[in-house]
Amino acid sequence: MAQSFNPECRACPRLATFLDEIKETHPSYFCAPVPAFGDDHPDLLIVGLAPGMHGANRTGRPFTGDAAGILLYETLFALGLSNQATSIAADDPLQLKGVRISNAVKCLPPQNKPTTQEVLQCNTFLQQEIDQLPERCNLLALGSIAHQAVLRCYKLKQSDMKFSHGAQHTLPDGRTLTDSYHCSRYNTQTRRLTPEMFSDVMRLAIQTTEESPFARILWHRTAHG
Repeated sequence: MAQSFNPECRACPRLATFLDEIKETHPSYFCAPVPAFGDDHPDLLIVGLAPGMHGANRTGRPFTGDAAGILLYETLFALGLSNQATSIAADDPLQLKGVRISNAVKCLPPQNKPTTQEVLQCNTFLQQEIDQLPERCNLLALGSIAHQAVLRCYKLKQSDMKFSHGAQHTLPDGRTLTDSYHCSRYNTQTRRLTPEMFSDVMRLAIQTTEESPFARILWHRTAHG
């Protein structure tokens, strides 16, 4: 049975120890498992990798305050899915519309690289989040680790649905999983992921949710400018 998010989870010794070390050098940092953020009744769940050192690990909100969140929040705002284009702190007035954001791993991993066991340990939280989504809600995976984490929630083999930017997969419960390269600083600086590419894949993910009245409005807006 999937477990509810635990804000005090210390099930991964390596991650718990790392957070303790960071807290000593950065006392004001959040340094704890980062909860999901956004609309409580979303049409789209965006799944990232893990909190960033000076982003979500500092602020306590996914993709807030670091380079990885710049493109994400700018794109959401441009598509009418939020009320502002930037997010710098967990108490700023940002509101997401029809979108919720989570991570495959809730705690900051050293060098931003969680182990397979850490991803597996945290997977029960992601599974519970997916189980609580409205039936109409689809998913957007940012990067291959997020993609693989979603498949684990459905007890699917990695070979069943291979990660590829722009690919879409039908999950056993009928939801659509859309894949995107992660909006990390490395991917944007190397142009592996451009703003245009990210906007296009976000539009693609939105279009799969057009069954709901709210999403139909969003789809019309993104399709017609």
